[in-house]
Amino acid sequence: MAYGLLKGKRGIISGALNESSIAWKIAQRAHEEGATFTLTNAPIAMRMGEIRQLAEQTGAEIIPADATSVDDITNLFTKSQEVLGGKVDFVLHSIGMSPNIRKGKAYTDLNYEWLKQTLDISAVSFHKMLQTAYKLDAINEWGSVVALTYMAAQRTFPFYTDMADAKAMLESIARSFGYRYGKSHKVRINTVSQSPTQTTAGGGIGGFDKFFDFADKTAPLGNATADQCADYVITLFSDLTRMVTMQNLFHDGGFSMTGISEEVMEALTKK
Repeated sequence: MAYGLLKGKRGIISGALNESSIAWKIAQRAHEEGATFTLTNAPIAMRMGEIRQLAEQTGAEIIPADATSVDDITNLFTKSQEVLGGKVDFVLHSIGMSPNIRKGKAYTDLNYEWLKQTLDISAVSFHKMLQTAYKLDAINEWGSVVALTYMAAQRTFPFYTDMADAKAMLESIARSFGYRYGKSHKVRINTVSQSPTQTTAGGGIGGFDKFFDFADKTAPLGNATADQCADYVITLFSDLTRMVTMQNLFHDGGFSMTGISEEVMEALTKK
């Protein structure tokens, strides 16, 4: 059911790769709620993904951008304002990649050049996006920026390796820029820490399936789905959450607050 929460609002959505992407679900929900927006992803991701199908579904224009390139991001915000007819009201940062994880490097044996790429793509890109928008004055007052993160920024999950460091930086940027953007333009900046979710990115992490089941058994409400995450992010883009900023918001069925569940204890006892 649509409520018209984003009627008349304009935005930019990054990171939609295919139907399993959280960003894809958010774009669909934003469209249902009355928003117009542009879609963006790295050129290589666009060749691999199905973003054109999403663009057709939502009437969105695609603007390719390398999230590590300030020139590309500048073009993204400039062209988005031209296409949409004014400043934007919301931005989604759903960007993350670790060459070390992709190539199976252990945290105790990181390739540091790859680590730089992880940090640049997964965290510094968020600062570049915010700084560019700030300098261009591209976001309306009371606008909302949301970045997707994961609880490994606060608690250790061995399989998440250097992405955990990147997410910790991402969340720090949300707080640091959130203060400044809030003071100057009333723009709010938050991160959403989602449950482990069956996406292309999640599937690339070793042992993900086992951890997905563990989290599902631990969280009292179970794992939140990509569709449910989209619903939550839409509320953060809306005017209903105008006084929420600089927060890392857990959307994980209660997993982050649960020490151990009865289901997990039973499974351990059986073993």
